[in-house]
Amino acid sequence: MNKMNGILKVVMAGTLALSLAACGANNGNNEGTNAGTNAGTNAGTDNGGGKKEDITITFQNIYPDPTDPKNGMIKKIVAQYEKDHPGVKIELDSLNTDQQKVKLKTQAASREVPDITIVNPAAQMKPFVDAKLFAPLNDMVAENGLKDTFQEGILDFYSFDDNLYALPDGNNIGLVYYNKELFDQAGVKVPTTFEEMVQVVKDLKAKGIQPMAIGEKDTWTGSFLFMNVLLRTNGPGFLQEVIDGKKTFEDPAFTEAVDAFQSLIQAGAFQEGATSFDYNAGENLFKTGKAAMYYMGSWATGGIETSSVNGKVGVFKFPTVNGKGDVNEFMLAPGSAFAISADSKHLEETKDFLNYFMLNFPKEAFEVKGAVGLAQKVEGDFKAAGYSDMAMEVLGMFKDVKGGDLAFDNTMNPGTAQGHLTSIQNLFVQKMESAKVSKEHQSAYDSNK
Repeated sequence: MNKMNGILKVVMAGTLALSLAACGANNGNNEGTNAGTNAGTNAGTDNGGGKKEDITITFQNIYPDPTDPKNGMIKKIVAQYEKDHPGVKIELDSLNTDQQKVKLKTQAASREVPDITIVNPAAQMKPFVDAKLFAPLNDMVAENGLKDTFQEGILDFYSFDDNLYALPDGNNIGLVYYNKELFDQAGVKVPTTFEEMVQVVKDLKAKGIQPMAIGEKDTWTGSFLFMNVLLRTNGPGFLQEVIDGKKTFEDPAFTEAVDAFQSLIQAGAFQEGATSFDYNAGENLFKTGKAAMYYMGSWATGGIETSSVNGKVGVFKFPTVNGKGDVNEFMLAPGSAFAISADSKHLEETKDFLNYFMLNFPKEAFEVKGAVGLAQKVEGDFKAAGYSDMAMEVLGMFKDVKGGDLAFDNTMNPGTAQGHLTSIQNLFVQKMESAKVSKEHQSAYDSNK
């Protein structure tokens, strides 16, 4: 299938699911933490004498931040599973995104992948699949109707040669969160163009207010923002056009995006030392009211919802750049996903736990205000459940999606992606000629074909 048509189909399917849920679907159909198979009820390993030994399943995840509602949610599901399945211990290895990516690469090199780990879709996970590091999950999702809990088409981004290798936690769009209170203090309004956005940055800074927050130590954050600028200057599909040989990174649309992106940085948008702040530290600047704007995927909604700025936050679509682009074309983000090691010593027990975890994921996420932008269908009335006006605005944006692009590292091969991430991160440290940035990208692409 065409991946971009596929992701648009997925987002639209998610919109329907969320729209129905927001109108008040019955939340009593999900059996909650009683859901799952019974394969692990008396789990353990038979040592040959009839006695079963306790087993440990290592669960690598990217929910290390205690202020993230999913951090508490994962611990709740694990605790209930362990209670219901004597003899099974789930050991959590909670890391931020970039730490987890680096650690997994090291583990993969020695074929010591954890029982459950985190991967990203499409191009990012393909090398692991090619190396046969992940177990196919086709049989697992067929049990208990698990496959039917996912939005239509979303699992395609985690499937290769008719085998499904990972289960996603999200399906999101990129947008800008803003602190209404800080905007009022500075006397600024929501920008409708990128040029106005740069001016808002300058006006906020003049009032002593930090304009934007970012965690650029985790290099994907700056890339995600830059790619939204490129989406405006070129329209959807630039990277695919490069792959197809129709364009190069020296195309005017790319250099224009670099210049615009640098104008935001040079205006003083981001906190000093942005490249030393990881994702969580950058986001926490916004969640504690220390920055006026934050560009991120809609998955950030839950954390903001339960932070000290809840009630003060609004959202807006990424604006046009130099009069170009459509604000209803978004950065589209099929989420990180849970994969099982093909070499797991407890493969069946691990599948049982992951099946249980994913069956419970939508209900538990909904209850902790973390259900905006899930890959699975959500049952429940968001408004009645106390979700904020900001969360309802985000849900409304899903209805407006009419296209967009995937992240750079979900589209290009790992070598090219690493060259891109490094090049964009460098822009936070020093200004560079856009032509040089373009050449860096083209060189990385040519070297990794």
